[in-house]
Amino acid sequence: MERSVKRLLRNGAYIFTAALLIFSAIEAARKEYAMAAAMAAAAIFLLALDLAVTRQRVKGIAANVQTAVDNLSKTVSSTAPWPMAEVRLSDGEILWHNRQLQKALNTAESRVGERIGNVFRDFKLDWLQAGKLECPDELQIRERRFRCLGFIPKREADAEAVAQLLWIDSTELLTTRDEYLRSRPVVSIILIDNYEDLTNNLSDSAVSTLNAALNERISAWAEKIGGLLRKLERNRFLFIFEAKELFRITEGKFSLLDSTREVMNPNGIAATISFGVGKDGESFKENFDFASLALEMALSRGGDQAVIKDKYDFSFYGGRAIETERRSKVKSRVMASSLTALIRPASRVFLMGHRNADADAIGAACGVAALCRSMGKKYHIVVNVDASAAPKLLEVIKADSLYQDVFLSGQDAMLAADARSLLIVVDTNRPDQVESRELLESMNQVAVIDHHRRAADYISNAALNIHEPFASSASELVTELLTYTVDAKTILPCELLALMAGIVLDTKNFTVRVNSRTFEAAAFLRYQGVDPVDVKRMFQSGFEETVRRYRIIESARVYRDEMAISCVDEEVNRALAGQAADELLSIDGIRVSFVLFRQGDVIYVSARSVGTVNVQVILEPLGGGGNAVTAGAQLKNTTMQEAQEMLVDAIDHYFAVE
Repeated sequence: MERSVKRLLRNGAYIFTAALLIFSAIEAARKEYAMAAAMAAAAIFLLALDLAVTRQRVKGIAANVQTAVDNLSKTVSSTAPWPMAEVRLSDGEILWHNRQLQKALNTAESRVGERIGNVFRDFKLDWLQAGKLECPDELQIRERRFRCLGFIPKREADAEAVAQLLWIDSTELLTTRDEYLRSRPVVSIILIDNYEDLTNNLSDSAVSTLNAALNERISAWAEKIGGLLRKLERNRFLFIFEAKELFRITEGKFSLLDSTREVMNPNGIAATISFGVGKDGESFKENFDFASLALEMALSRGGDQAVIKDKYDFSFYGGRAIETERRSKVKSRVMASSLTALIRPASRVFLMGHRNADADAIGAACGVAALCRSMGKKYHIVVNVDASAAPKLLEVIKADSLYQDVFLSGQDAMLAADARSLLIVVDTNRPDQVESRELLESMNQVAVIDHHRRAADYISNAALNIHEPFASSASELVTELLTYTVDAKTILPCELLALMAGIVLDTKNFTVRVNSRTFEAAAFLRYQGVDPVDVKRMFQSGFEETVRRYRIIESARVYRDEMAISCVDEEVNRALAGQAADELLSIDGIRVSFVLFRQGDVIYVSARSVGTVNVQVILEPLGGGGNAVTAGAQLKNTTMQEAQEMLVDAIDHYFAVE
C-alpha cells in the first residue's frame, strides 16, 4: 500500500495537484467557497506530502553515498604506503589508523582510543583549527623525520568534527635542507681596534714581536673553528667559515675577545679586537657588506666586542667593559670641517634632540646654533618646551633676544622646512627617540652628533655622523667642534651656559665618564665667562621635589648586594627620577641603581652605574640605550610588576653570560 502511494505521488502528484487547483477555481467561480477551500487544501497537502517523500529519498541516497565514500576512503587509506589516522578534534582521540602508522611506531598494538598527544609527544591540532593544511613542526618517529598534512572533512551540523591526518616521510629532504643551512657561508672581519695605541713609539722589532703574538692568537683560534683566514691589512683579517660553526663561536662567547686581551705591548696596553659577522645574505658580497656594517657598529659602540648582522637585525656579544678614549683632535677638526660644508648650502637648519630634552640635548643644539649664526644661516631648535627636562635652562635661553623665534614644535618645523633644509640631530642616534620622527623622515639631509653607544635601530641615512661613544656628552663634542669653526667671542653667554650645563649633567659634576678632553672643553667654556654658580642654579630643585626625590630613594630595595632598584608606580618627572638614581649611587656598597617610574601609560627605567657594571648592556634587551654608566628604557603596555620582573631577568642574564 505504501509503495503504491509513493508510486502514485512520484508519477502524478503534480498532475493531481494542478487538477485540484483548477476544480477549486471553478467552484470558487460558482460561489461554492467551502468546496473550493477543501479542494485547495487537498492540493496543498498532496504537494507537501510529495516534497517530504522526495527529501527523505534524497537523504537516504546521500547517506548511502557518504557511507560508501567513507568505506572506500578507509579501504584506500588502509593500503596506502604512508601513515594515516582519523582523530577527533575535541579531545584528540584516535578513532582509526592504518597499519603503516603501527609500522612507523614499531608496534603491533592498535592505538585506537588513545590521545594523539600521548602517541606523539606534544603533538597538537591547533594548526588544523587555524585553517592550515600542514603542521609547522616536523615530527620525529624513531630515526625518521615526518611532515604532517591534514584536513577537516565537512560533516553534518550535529556530527562531531574529526581530522584526517597523513604523515609523509621527509627524512632525506629535511636532512639535505639542514646540511645546506649548516654549510652556508658566514663572512667575518676581525679588526685589532687599538693597533695604533699598541704600536705607538715602538721599535720595528717590538712591532714585529707584537704582530707575531697577535697573529698567533687569531690563527690558533681560527684553526679550531675551521674555515679560511686571510690577513687583509696589518690590523685587519678576513675569516670565512660555515654557519654550523657560528653556534659554537657564540656558545664560546667569542673567546677570541678574551684571549686577545692577554697580548700586551711593552707599555702594558692590552690588545682589543672588534668582530663583525655577516650571515644569511644572498651572496658572498652581501655577507661581506653585512660584516662591514657589523664591524662599524662594534666600533661605534666602543670596540672590544662582536656584532652579528643578518638580513633583519644586529646581535651583540661582549662590550661590557668601559670604553677607553680612542678619538683624536685631528678627527674632531675634520668632522668640524665636514659639518660646516654640510651647513653651507642649506637654506635653513633645524636642530633636534631626543624627547623630554635635557640640558645636554639643549646645550648641544644651542652650540650648533652658534655655528649656524656665524655662517649666516637661519636656524630653529625643535623641542617641546612644555615637556622638557630642563625648564630653567630654557627660560634663560629664551630670554635672549636672538632666541625669541628659535624654538619650534615638530609640526611647525615641517611647515617651515623645504627641500634644501638640513636637520641636525643631537644627543641621540635612535629614530624612535627624536623629538619629531615625522620631521626626521621628511628631511633630505640629516646629520647626527651623539655620544651614546649606537643602537641596532640607529639613524642610518645620515649624510654626516659625528659619533663618539668615548665623549662624556654631546655638549662636549659640540664645544670641541666650536673651537675649530667659530670665533669664541660670537658665542652668546646663554649658549656657553647651556653647553656647560650639558657637560655637568652627563658627567654628574665631573665624576663619571670624564677624560682630559672633557676638562679641556669645560676650561674653554669657563675661560669664555661661564659662572659655575649659574650652572649649579640650573639644577636646583624646589622643596617638594626634594621630598619626592627622597621618597623615591626610600622605596629602593637592594638586589644582588650591590644594586638598588626603586619602583614608583606613579607619575614622576624624568629629571627627578634621574637625580634619585644618581643619589642612590652615593650609598655605601651600591654600584648600580635603577629607578622605575610611570609617565602616562609608559613605564620608564632610569639606570646609573659607577662604572663596574655596564647598564646600557643590561637595558638593551628591553629596548633601552645610553652608555655604560647612564642608560634608560621605555616599557609600553606593561604593569610596574611586569616591568620589575623584566628588569630583574635582564640583570640576571647580564651576569649569567658575563
